[in-house]
Amino acid sequence: MSIGRNTSKRGRCPHKAGTSVFGRRDRGHAVAVSALSLVFLLATDASGELRAEARKARIVGLGATTCQRFNDDVRDDPVIRRDYLAWAQGFMSGIILSRPPGVDDGLDLNPATFDLINQLHFLEDHCARNVTSDFSDAVERLYKRLRQEGKT
Repeated sequence: MSIGRNTSKRGRCPHKAGTSVFGRRDRGHAVAVSALSLVFLLATDASGELRAEARKARIVGLGATTCQRFNDDVRDDPVIRRDYLAWAQGFMSGIILSRPPGVDDGLDLNPATFDLINQLHFLEDHCARNVTSDFSDAVERLYKRLRQEGKT
């Protein structure tokens, strides 16, 4: 619709008899456009929240605990160290699977130069120094260490 020059005192468009510049037809169209715009904005905002939420994951399992709890558990029951290490290996495997194609492909989670015993000591040392951290943070640090190991 083109808006012509208003030549009438009653606000009528000269090209459409009976329709004012801001008449019923125009108001309806404006409301529809405004409603669609609002829906679009809400949808894009909601999708942004969904994307943000998708990045947050609830970590579960034995290793979904603090370093302090890990320290206490391995002190009270040294055999449980194996279970924590198995959890860490699974968690790191999940990290590998979440990486984009071509990133960390072929990363060895048990390289000869940094075997499972050394990895367990890494986790114990990290948690001893960072008792308020999450155990999963220690595992992420171990993952970064293994990435460096793979580059040597």
